[in-house]
Amino acid sequence: MKVAYLVNHYPAPSHSFIRREILAVEAAGVEVLRISIRPPKPSDDPADISEATKTLVLLNKAGVAPLITAMVKSLFSPGRLVKAKLAAWRLYRRGGGLIRHFAYLAEATRVVQLCRANGVTHLHAHFGTNPAAVAMLARHLGGPPFTFTVHGPEEFDAPGALSLEQKSLAAVAVIAISSFGRSQLLRLLPDSRWPDVHIVRCGVDAQFTAPAPAVTDSATFVSIGRLCEQKGQAILLRAFADLLQTYPAARLVLIGDGPLGHRLKQLAAELQITAAVDFAGRRTGDQIRMALISCRCMVLPSFAEGLPVVLMEAMALSRPVITTYVAGIPELVRNAENGWLVPAGDTASLAAAMKQCLATPVDNLALMGSRGRDAVLAMHDVSHSALALREIWQR
Repeated sequence: MKVAYLVNHYPAPSHSFIRREILAVEAAGVEVLRISIRPPKPSDDPADISEATKTLVLLNKAGVAPLITAMVKSLFSPGRLVKAKLAAWRLYRRGGGLIRHFAYLAEATRVVQLCRANGVTHLHAHFGTNPAAVAMLARHLGGPPFTFTVHGPEEFDAPGALSLEQKSLAAVAVIAISSFGRSQLLRLLPDSRWPDVHIVRCGVDAQFTAPAPAVTDSATFVSIGRLCEQKGQAILLRAFADLLQTYPAARLVLIGDGPLGHRLKQLAAELQITAAVDFAGRRTGDQIRMALISCRCMVLPSFAEGLPVVLMEAMALSRPVITTYVAGIPELVRNAENGWLVPAGDTASLAAAMKQCLATPVDNLALMGSRGRDAVLAMHDVSHSALALREIWQR
């Protein structure tokens, strides 16, 4: 079996879970061809740098010449090309952007060419957005059968515009990363296709599953995520300002960058908490691990999610977490057992949970952390996920 992985940007710092999955799939005996639609995202991580050398890029420095060549060759299969054009037209009618969707068709012709040249027998895309569209069009052009993994929340925010139902029906199987994600796919599909919707959970890197030092009596909270609306950092800053009134020694570290970075720094200044907040920017996997080990608790007050890998990483390091009742999160985080769950967007509840964390004895935090680690190791072993994917593809 040889499987091609199709991702919009690969490798990328935010897609380390895909890298782990690919390496685990290879360890399970499946040969993998890596295809990225666009160039890899800049990264200082040696693992990403290594993966970039193994990845074929559709839209690379060679420009559009390889795509044009592939399109010309597709003219020798006019029936398939017409079928693929009709599929691209239907995608456009649902989601807009005629040029964009016919660009997907051009990319699909190149994917088919690469799959044939490399003996690929199955195509797997990550995300139900444009990678799944390209995979579906590639199948219409005579490419290999395909599956794709849906993460959320983007796919579930606009399933109609993304033609998620049509992509799922064209795929031989669809992968969700949580029970919640699977339920959202079942809403779109006839019950005759429900057996083809599987749960394969994201895995955690070995650097996080290795035993970590016990939690200490630190007053530092760490929040890791892209600085954007859906991650809820503006709520976190307001809750932290409330917390400082009772616990003036508390500290907050925000790891990540994004479009709200400048506004969040402004908000910290307006709340007069700048001295207690560290905007740490983007960090490598090793730096994230050290930040989590040194903190009391990881906080992620998201408004919308799939099931964040960063929660798994913190819990694998035996750190309790504070997060929200969103999507697949409650499948992993159990309130008052291995962390705290609060309603999304509720500043007062988030502040109360952070205060409760600081008031909890370290021994109790260690027990919560141990329970969280056990849950991650049981549910998010990437080697088990790789075997599950191999079984689905072999069917």
